[in-house]
Amino acid sequence: MRHFDHVDALHRKHLFFRQPRGFDRHDPPDVLAVALGATLYSPAIRPGLAGDIAKAARRGVTSMVLCLEDAVADGDLAAAEANLVAQLGRLNGTGREPPLLFVRVRTPEQIGDLIMRLGAAAGLISGFVLPKFTASTGGAFLEAVAEAADRTGLRLLAMPVIESRQAVYRETRTELLQDVARLLAKHRERVLAVRLGATDMSAAYGLRRPPDLTIYDIGPVAGVISDVVNILGRADGTGFVVTGPVWEYFSAGERMFKPQLRQTPFEALSAAPLRQRLITSDMDGLIREVHLDKANGLMGKTVIHPSHVAAVHALSVVTHEEYCDASDIVGESGGGAMASVYANKMNEAKPHRTWAERLMLRAQVFGVAAEGVTFVELLDAAGGR
Repeated sequence: MRHFDHVDALHRKHLFFRQPRGFDRHDPPDVLAVALGATLYSPAIRPGLAGDIAKAARRGVTSMVLCLEDAVADGDLAAAEANLVAQLGRLNGTGREPPLLFVRVRTPEQIGDLIMRLGAAAGLISGFVLPKFTASTGGAFLEAVAEAADRTGLRLLAMPVIESRQAVYRETRTELLQDVARLLAKHRERVLAVRLGATDMSAAYGLRRPPDLTIYDIGPVAGVISDVVNILGRADGTGFVVTGPVWEYFSAGERMFKPQLRQTPFEALSAAPLRQRLITSDMDGLIREVHLDKANGLMGKTVIHPSHVAAVHALSVVTHEEYCDASDIVGESGGGAMASVYANKMNEAKPHRTWAERLMLRAQVFGVAAEGVTFVELLDAAGGR
């Protein structure tokens, strides 16, 4: 699979200075963690799940989570498990390559049971999402993933979710995250990325962010995200990719604040109707939040509607200016400072090197925009209209 592969080849040639590279579920975890992009969550109980997965792939979705946890009522769990097994069996019979598929389970015991029940269709699964992850409960989840992988010969990866109240409350947070860091370090080859459960974090305080605000405007939750990145997302070789929290809105009601999208970039490309559609569906809030995710060291995002995917992926493309800066920094082995090619900033080879190396990995997966190509054009091409 490849990001923007659903876009016409001639149009892609216009959009990209360097095209996105293809990837598959067997690539190294550091590549796959970046390639996740917008991870679409879907309840495992949906009767048309196999068709939903195929349709999502045609729309540019490259990763999905099939949820057996909070998205499924307790009384429907057995039916959801049976549906998941049947639907993936049906999908496996088509021979088409699906997005990277992960199953969000409730208990460690579900992991081995589901892999056994899936049979040949287990080969469609790239791993499991581990909810309410703590050091005391997480070991059993990770061992269950490892046991299922050893028994079947499949490479199965894990994505723990930081969302428990121990992780949220200040008096227990630091110790818990440090314990989690030590546990994940023991299973590093198995851990693809760390996910953030912002809905559960907010619930700990009886909060829900409105569509006019980003998660970073919700102080108690923003503090948790900051600490997760501080302890689990470090760039010293001990950290992991931390993914952006869920954006849960896809249609607008009455607005309290002004739209967060400037008019000028859209007017310059005669795309004012696109801007209005984004505002009407509250996508301007999502776009702002993705910018803030990136600024705070997060990669990719959990989404609950296919319409969100184009915005996340368009914002994941490396700009031509960013690529020029990163290339200069990576190519300078002796340190020192230099003016950027765009003559608008100073690049310092030593302090900016890790940023540049990370950006080059994102450039490999999402491509580099052609000079002068903006987010608006990428969004339009990816499915914004």
